[in-house]
Amino acid sequence: MTPRLNPFTASSATMQPWIDLAARTHKDGLNPLLKELVTMRVSQINGCAYCLHYHLADARKHGETEDRLHLLNAWRESALYSERERAALAWTEALTLVSQTHAPDDVYATLREHFTEEEQVRLTSLIAQTNAWNRFNIGFRAAHPAEESRKVA
Repeated sequence: MTPRLNPFTASSATMQPWIDLAARTHKDGLNPLLKELVTMRVSQINGCAYCLHYHLADARKHGETEDRLHLLNAWRESALYSERERAALAWTEALTLVSQTHAPDDVYATLREHFTEEEQVRLTSLIAQTNAWNRFNIGFRAAHPAEESRKVA
């Protein structure tokens, strides 16, 4: 895949607020493993190889297990995820696929059982940001590092 452009060099003034927001979100108090599961699930749904590569490495750094990483796409069928994680993943899918789901009341009710209002805002912000980053990376064809190091002829 051939990259289309680098948005950071094409418009650094536009991209800087996105970088700043991501840095703030990184320090927002939500559990780092939960955040990595959420960002990876958004990126799986959207098919963003760049973000999956990046967040897979971060999840491993935070101590995530290989089993949970491999089964994330089938989290509903696995007992490896807590009820809190399930609520977050269901909300993640509902918002990532919002044109299809319209953020159902039952999914939100479950979210409210496991997250404070402030945490709901933080989680929703993370989901929205990840979807936006996916669109930048997919739209401009960002090549993930593994692809760069092993280009297929």
